[in-house]
Amino acid sequence: MTAPDKILTELLDAAIREAQPANFLRRHLGGLRRRPRIVLGAGKAAAAMAQVLEDAWSEPLHGLVVVPHGYGVRCRNIEVIEAAHPVPDTAGEDVSRRMLQMVSGLEEEDEVVLLLSGGGSALLGMPAEGISLEDKKRLNRSLLRSGATIAEMNCVRKHVSAIKGGRLAVACWPASLHSFAISDVPGDDSSVIASGPSVADPTTSQDALEVIERFRIDASEAVLTWLRDPRSETPKPGDERLSRSTFTIVATPQGSLEAAAKVATDHGYSPLILGDLEGEAREVAKVHAGVARQVRKYNQPVPAPCVIISGGETTVTVRGKGRGGRNTEFLLSLLNELKGEPEVFAIAADTDGIDGSESNAGAVMTPLTYGQAKKHGMEPSAYLANNDGYSFFDQLDGLIFTGPTNTNVNDFRAVIVA
Repeated sequence: MTAPDKILTELLDAAIREAQPANFLRRHLGGLRRRPRIVLGAGKAAAAMAQVLEDAWSEPLHGLVVVPHGYGVRCRNIEVIEAAHPVPDTAGEDVSRRMLQMVSGLEEEDEVVLLLSGGGSALLGMPAEGISLEDKKRLNRSLLRSGATIAEMNCVRKHVSAIKGGRLAVACWPASLHSFAISDVPGDDSSVIASGPSVADPTTSQDALEVIERFRIDASEAVLTWLRDPRSETPKPGDERLSRSTFTIVATPQGSLEAAAKVATDHGYSPLILGDLEGEAREVAKVHAGVARQVRKYNQPVPAPCVIISGGETTVTVRGKGRGGRNTEFLLSLLNELKGEPEVFAIAADTDGIDGSESNAGAVMTPLTYGQAKKHGMEPSAYLANNDGYSFFDQLDGLIFTGPTNTNVNDFRAVIVA
């Protein structure tokens, strides 16, 4: 029988494999009437998606996509640029400007394809009028540490951008714009994926100001001045300039959770999919710990052996000075709750291969991890208070390294009750 910790790795591999563009994108391209004039893209899967698109057409395609450093793949004619993530840099700013120039002056009969995936918001780094790139970097760093949800962060990002929040679609008008997206957000909201450059934005500049105030975001005076200016408002539902823009979600986090559940079933484990979850990573971990205990004690809501599976994007309010992302924070909190509970194994990783801004995808926990930590004089609660999940699991050889996966359907968590 396969060891539980090995099964956890298989579950993660299945989730990532399900979200590879080569496995699904081509079948969604039938709606294109003709070879697109321009192909644009942004996100961790954008280059891999562009490669699939090129393979689907016998004639050359031309365009520009931007991906984080390390996520580039070779395309025949579509240019691939690598830029910084999650804090934007000049490369992302320049690419955004070039994209807007490429779609300027298009005619009604022209068609543009836009390939979007997680990470696209940071990569489309061109700020709005009067805001410098340094202003935007400062804003993003504060947002990432604030504990705000992805929807709240992207509400702010859309309103301080020259290209996001529907503005790229406006720039393409009157040409047709066809977006194909891999969702990395809870609820698969098209206006949140990569900050919605091709769709109407239901949020307002006032909403963005309220997020900044509520989470005490470090925003420059230039950012605040722009958000109070009526020109900062994004295109809203019903705007005629968005009427020729279509949006197709081609892969979702749920699809990857179901792929992992099938692997669990094949190994004789009952899968329990909790779905896309939000909230503080350490609090979400407590929920998983409670479900695991319920299974062990009462064989409810599913009998053991089982695998509790969830996705989504948690948040971390950074108060300490340690290293780590959402997934090591989740796993450290889970460990702190279970304290070596027998027969409980867990994995938490980001499907893009990068947990926050660290080099690891996530980490793994076994029933022995808590005892090993105590043996080395390591108190999980102290590391948790310092937001130092990376250092904790690094010392116990519990980190997972996948490298860039060229996709992103957000976080993947699995808890085995053996």
